[in-house]
Amino acid sequence: MNKIFDVIIVGGGPIGLACGVEAQKHGLDYLILEKGALTNSIYNYPINMRFFSTSDRLEMAGIPFMSVENKPTRTEALEYYRRIFFHFKLNVNLYEGVEKLERSGDHFQITTSKGIYQTRKIVLATGFYDLPNLMNVPGEELPKVMHYYKEPWPFIGQKILVVGGANSAVDAALETWRKGAEVSMVLLGDEVDDNVKYWVRPDIMNRIKEGSIRAFTRSKVKEIKEKEVTISTPEGDVTIANDFVLAMTGYKPNFALLDQLGVELSLDEKRQPCYDQANQESNVSGVYLAGVVCGGLNTREFFIENSIVHAESIMEDIAKKLE
Repeated sequence: MNKIFDVIIVGGGPIGLACGVEAQKHGLDYLILEKGALTNSIYNYPINMRFFSTSDRLEMAGIPFMSVENKPTRTEALEYYRRIFFHFKLNVNLYEGVEKLERSGDHFQITTSKGIYQTRKIVLATGFYDLPNLMNVPGEELPKVMHYYKEPWPFIGQKILVVGGANSAVDAALETWRKGAEVSMVLLGDEVDDNVKYWVRPDIMNRIKEGSIRAFTRSKVKEIKEKEVTISTPEGDVTIANDFVLAMTGYKPNFALLDQLGVELSLDEKRQPCYDQANQESNVSGVYLAGVVCGGLNTREFFIENSIVHAESIMEDIAKKLE
């Protein structure tokens, strides 16, 4: 392929779309590559999920985000970003995963599942929802272990173990319990996380207190078998009957793409990519970072609402450098 784009944006989530909008404003020849559906991460959220952010803080490009309540649902967000996509006629290739990134002379070459592209600049807006944090315990590979949760209906009348104490774990525990599952939770600390949505946290705390949902605190999963799970607790190992394990253990960025380009990561536990906060350019000239990928393993530092500004600073810098 002989054409060379000004910039290719890897990731078609909200931040990737915002980058596309800003690229258009600056007259840049751009392409967005998304390995799944439009805003694939939001699509994979639990069906009944409601955002912590208010709809006005998720807006971009001056397009109002209208929702029934001030905190929008997953469905409302999918509809809003669909409207952004069509309103700006964004140049997005869906279901085209990036496989290899490399420098080729004074530009970059991107190999995908469907072709090869050349570009002067790259923006990585890949998020972190694609790679789950594994528990690394025997039996984790069993089909009954799931790292993504969509809805409660498959778990009616089943014995469920939810691993984790953040928002996704709490939502899964409450929803499956309310549909008739027998629910237990494994928590690393003494209770669910402090950052659980404030209108949900009292609910889960009360369900645990009354015994409706059993919580193993300061505990870890030790082994998973077909019909049971062994949990390491402060009082010793406990084995409980089990049909499904919902491992809501969080997710991490795709460091492989960063490594291919030579983007440096911090040596501490955050593994945060090296970039200039003024323009989001990484230590590799021509490679920019946008959105939650900037936080490395600290996935709670960046959200849609505080990352949309990355798009403007990135495209402004690229436009200047390509003049």
